[in-house]
Amino acid sequence: MNGRGVKKAVEAAKTIDWEGMARMIVSDEARREFNSLRSTFQEVDNTIRTKFCLEPEPIDWDRYRKSIGSRLVDMYKEAYEKVEIPKYVDTVTPEYQPKFDALLVELKKVEQNSLKETERLEKEIASFKEEKEKLSTMTADEYFARHPDLKKKFDDEIRNDYWGY
Repeated sequence: MNGRGVKKAVEAAKTIDWEGMARMIVSDEARREFNSLRSTFQEVDNTIRTKFCLEPEPIDWDRYRKSIGSRLVDMYKEAYEKVEIPKYVDTVTPEYQPKFDALLVELKKVEQNSLKETERLEKEIASFKEEKEKLSTMTADEYFARHPDLKKKFDDEIRNDYWGY
């Protein structure tokens, strides 16, 4: 991985709000999966930070000359210096970055829709809980005031002499 890619990965790792995501999880199974994802991510992040960021230690040729001999060490040094390690050229990221960015935009839209739907469902649940608590003391008129469509349906059935059989 080239230095720029490592820097991007490190910066991306800093922006992840693990605590915020953890607060949104409700089921135990999802929490286990989330913790597994988080630990795997931390392992990969640690590998990137340690393995790919380290420069190799310089070879102490003089120390080897003293213990092995000048001629053999000079021959290895000459061969070592001729080796050219090609630089990694990232051809994958430019290809997939637009797709990834589009997915992020879509993800934000889905997240907003999800938050709106969650809010709507929470209001509906609160309404059901309130209605459940009041149900034992509620009169039929109060119930039909809340549900005019049912009142209309029952009135039509009575008017048409339909009693459900």
